[in-house]
Amino acid sequence: MNVTVLGIGYVGLVTGTCLAEIGNDVVCFDVDEEKIDHLRTGQVPFQERDLPELIRRNAAFSRLRFTTDAVDAVRHGEVIFIATGTPAEPNGSANLSHVLAAAQTIGAHMRDDKIVVQKSTVPVGTAERVRSVIVEQLERRRAGQDVARLSATPVTVVSNPEFLKEGAAVEDFMRPDRIVIGSEPGASGERPRAVMGQLYAPFNRQRDRILHMDVRSAEMTKYAANAMLATRISFMNELANLADALGVDIEQVRKGIGADPRIGYGFLYAGVGYGGSCFPKDVQALIHTAAGHGQSLQILQAVRDVNDAQKRVLVDKVVRRFGSDLLGRTFALWGLSFKPNTDDMREAPSRVMIKALVEHGARVVAYDPIAIPEAKRVLAEDLDSSVHEEGRVLYADSPMQAVQNADALIVMTEWKAFKSPNFAVLKSALKQPVIFDGRNLYDPAIRNQGFEYFAIGR
Repeated sequence: MNVTVLGIGYVGLVTGTCLAEIGNDVVCFDVDEEKIDHLRTGQVPFQERDLPELIRRNAAFSRLRFTTDAVDAVRHGEVIFIATGTPAEPNGSANLSHVLAAAQTIGAHMRDDKIVVQKSTVPVGTAERVRSVIVEQLERRRAGQDVARLSATPVTVVSNPEFLKEGAAVEDFMRPDRIVIGSEPGASGERPRAVMGQLYAPFNRQRDRILHMDVRSAEMTKYAANAMLATRISFMNELANLADALGVDIEQVRKGIGADPRIGYGFLYAGVGYGGSCFPKDVQALIHTAAGHGQSLQILQAVRDVNDAQKRVLVDKVVRRFGSDLLGRTFALWGLSFKPNTDDMREAPSRVMIKALVEHGARVVAYDPIAIPEAKRVLAEDLDSSVHEEGRVLYADSPMQAVQNADALIVMTEWKAFKSPNFAVLKSALKQPVIFDGRNLYDPAIRNQGFEYFAIGR
């Protein structure tokens, strides 16, 4: 099948590449010429496991190509995915300018019937706006007799939200737990349901993973899923803070409640809060949507507020242990990205920690397996430029290099490489054996080895 993807960010690039991998002829379009030039030479703009190899392989077999030519891109695809970004506005709403610009591009250049697939995370009702923009463009062209070949109903817009985890996006796409397709009910939705069923058939060999629903319900499903996961995280973080006050080990509590099949273990880990491009933005967007309809989502407002506060919980533990004046102190920090297997620094708790330590006068030596280049970029925005010039934030080449003569180790991301260090070597490298564990990676029994161990709810 001929497929076009408009918007080659995280979701668009994974979607286009994986659809090419199963045999489709995919054209990926973006207005960013530099990005397209890099992708043509095999350079991927972000870290994602297995993705560079898949891009190179499918490009070599001519199943995947990249272009800035909008005419070529639109006319190529029988199915056109819109996968542009929807960044948060200051008021929390989703910025749909890129989505609607993609719709204008489709309407300006399509010559035959298209199925437009809304892949971006968007508020309820966006598919209708997308279709209206496309139709408006077509009507303008009809007035100039540019599109006489088009039928009376030239375009159908369906919702097909993504459920990709950063660091495992290729695996999630190739082995999905569900495929949500929102289409118009009845006869008007028969063709898009059939075409989308054909497109996703290779992922349905063991069982049918497709969930058909109306368009608005599909749009809502994506927000509801992320909001639920964020809620579980904030719930456990609140319990963890109470556990600290009560002398309770939240890890034991997690195991006890996770064993209940009605609850399960997923997203029940206490820590320093969630980050990334999805949960913070989507929770806020859902709150904003509700407010626009005269409703207050009190639970999600609390989820957001708890998460904002949780990013400072470990900062407070450091200050209680060492005092508010950290001048002359050096802290080793393991993990910069908001989660493992990605270099994504958006809303990363490490940014809050580093900024706070520097403001208290400390020096930070950080290590991350892949996120250091991106961290340098975003921290330059977070911190006064003189901080880097003074050497207040430095970057190590290995975990053990970071801890040499540090006053304490702070763990911010649960990379596998951090889970089982040589504690004897770690103890000898630190100036004093103090660990602040923001991801509860270690057994509190390491206190018996002479460590001062501060975790979340342990």
